Amino acid sequence: MTITVNEKNRWEQFANKALTGVPLTVGEGLEVLQTPDEQVLPLLQAAFRVRKHYFGKKVKLNMIINAKSGLCPEDCGYCSQSIVSDAPVDKYSFLDKETLVAGAKEAMNRKAGTYCIVASGRGPTDQELNQVVEAVEEIRETMPLKICACLGLLSDEKAEKLKEAGVHRYNHNLNTHEDNHENITSTHTYEDRVNTVESVKHAGMSPCSGCIIGMGETDEQIVETALALRKLDADSIPVNFLHAIQGTPLENYGRTHPMKSLKVLALMRFINPTKEIRVSGGREVNLRTLQPLALYAANSIFVGDYLTTEGQLVEDDHHIIEDLGFEIEECAL
Repeated sequence: MTITVNEKNRWEQFANKALTGVPLTVGEGLEVLQTPDEQVLPLLQAAFRVRKHYFGKKVKLNMIINAKSGLCPEDCGYCSQSIVSDAPVDKYSFLDKETLVAGAKEAMNRKAGTYCIVASGRGPTDQELNQVVEAVEEIRETMPLKICACLGLLSDEKAEKLKEAGVHRYNHNLNTHEDNHENITSTHTYEDRVNTVESVKHAGMSPCSGCIIGMGETDEQIVETALALRKLDADSIPVNFLHAIQGTPLENYGRTHPMKSLKVLALMRFINPTKEIRVSGGREVNLRTLQPLALYAANSIFVGDYLTTEGQLVEDDHHIIEDLGFEIEECAL
């Protein structure tokens, strides 16, 4: 198929809309997701115009520590730590303060500007929250890191306590479209997730909320999820691609094709132009050799391992950024 000038200009029209603050319609979003593969490069070039306008060529690095593994009463079908998972993952209670602080030092070594303390479970107990607070206070006193916490459902009171301790950002993903939510989990509602993000915003922390692509959702639902994240006004949007883990209910789901993954990232950039778009869990498996192209739409990645799956070598991520002519964003508190 020959790409016409008009087809190329279509993606530039979408970039212009993004730069003037106008979101794509659902129909336009579907055009992005259904882009012929031979048009992906001009699509990414248009997305890069938007990314470069707001973020230049900087790439934000984030590092996760799994502060509590397994032992989760929730039944999320994608998660190896859930009560319905038979995956052979480590199971341990909340890490002590010394271990959490040591993780922050490792984040500094990896040139990460944000350190993410993540724990399994429905939500933090008072004791677990106090352990996070004590660790965050010491980290903030000794290291120039931004701290993100991801501890599950959160009340207004607990959100305020984290904010007072110095947590900059709180992550709680929408994960999937509202109409697909009951196919993924039954132990909490889509509204529970939205309410937690609203509690985060009310407390004055930066809201981080994203999605997992590849859990049976339709293209239209992907577009509507991108629009829901825009409405939620999440400052940071992690875009995960399902890494189907043996022993979980979604173990037989196939990966999202690398070209489709790139189209999703371009869509997220057009609809959420001013927000941090992070290529997150599953990028190594789903994007595979096309990982570098993702940074023409996204401006953030995780470095190192995820919660129960391995990432690639930190040096490889540093090399991708260097080889693209991009630069690692320094932490600015």
